Amino acid sequence: MNISAIVALAVIGAALGIVLGIANKYLVVEEDNRITEVNAMLPGANCGGCGFPGCSGFAAALVEGEAKKVSGCVVSNQETREKIVTYLNETPGPDGNTVKVTI
Repeated sequence: MNISAIVALAVIGAALGIVLGIANKYLVVEEDNRITEVNAMLPGANCGGCGFPGCSGFAAALVEGEAKKVSGCVVSNQETREKIVTYLNETPGPDGNTVKVTI
């Protein structure tokens, strides 16, 4: 085996690793934790009855203000809907604002 080829691959690998590390630091996309919390509260049927692609899509729509009514989830019960409404109306996001949704 040629030693120069091994050294060249090691240098290229190290350089690419450094570039990826820097990119990860400066290009990170922060996700609103409320999306994860609301998704966990939803029933997880992923039926699409709400008009969004699964429960995670509906949770994102609620948090981002695209959906205003939790009753869009036809599978959830009244207790779950009330819990989500209370959570979103009282929990501020990274920008400090809450989302106003209704049942």
